[in-house]
Amino acid sequence: MIARVKDIKTIDSLNIVEFDFNNITLKMMSLELHKEVKLESKVKLLVKPSNVIISKNYIEDISLSNQTLAKIVAIENGELLSSISLKIGDTTFESIITKESSKRLDLQEGNIVNILIKASDLSILRVLHD
Repeated sequence: MIARVKDIKTIDSLNIVEFDFNNITLKMMSLELHKEVKLESKVKLLVKPSNVIISKNYIEDISLSNQTLAKIVAIENGELLSSISLKIGDTTFESIITKESSKRLDLQEGNIVNILIKASDLSILRVLHD
């Protein structure tokens, strides 16, 4: 996920960084922040597929900072796990959930779903230099 740094709040060694990703605000909580990360920096964000939560509906009154819509573009079901390919704009990423959850939610290609990512599960893979 390619994003641009919108805001950085720092107290002691704790950082809360806001990003603009396809006009969606994402937040990251981090104890370490590379010195190249500054306002307006272009960065590549990373989230482990097992940390991308899928919901059929928007969830109000939740502590998670990152919640947005994505389109399911592919589903691969294994014996125990399902790999769900999701797309936001031109960006494709993956969620890995249990096959049981995939079936219970009746996930289908083409569905628009709500994805949730904890701020502590989002990280900067690298700073991009235009």
